[in-house]
Amino acid sequence: MPLSEGDPAPDFDLPASAGGRIALAALKGHKVVLYFYPKDDTSGCTLEAQDFNRLLPDFAAADAKIVGLSPDPVKSHDKFCGKYGLAFPLASDEDKGALEAYGVWVEKSMYGRTYMGVERTTVLVDREGRIAKVWPKVKVPGHAEAVLEAARALT
Repeated sequence: MPLSEGDPAPDFDLPASAGGRIALAALKGHKVVLYFYPKDDTSGCTLEAQDFNRLLPDFAAADAKIVGLSPDPVKSHDKFCGKYGLAFPLASDEDKGALEAYGVWVEKSMYGRTYMGVERTTVLVDREGRIAKVWPKVKVPGHAEAVLEAARALT
């Protein structure tokens, strides 16, 4: 069942890039942008990460933390961050627990073949840990700007 605005955001505690860990509970009191993406270093995912990274100072001014989540391992995240100078954490959800909790680990199809994968989705979490807004099936162009606008509007 998909999550809706006003629902409590499912907590997670995952290994992250740069040898860190990311727990949603530790970010309470801040606005949090969780963006779920399919794979490091692919064209759409790279553009999305670069857009969020470019707007990082604006998100910081809006007191919004950015966290990217994918099923890729930390080693892949570190390489991806290094290659593109990403200055926000990427969480590794190899067991897909958080991806499933957020309803973004779904059956997909391409060229008549079905497989499981991440549906590109962004979730804005408010300071109390509730879902303020959900962007399902994200199209990358202009998306980071729309999320920033929503983060700025959230008190």
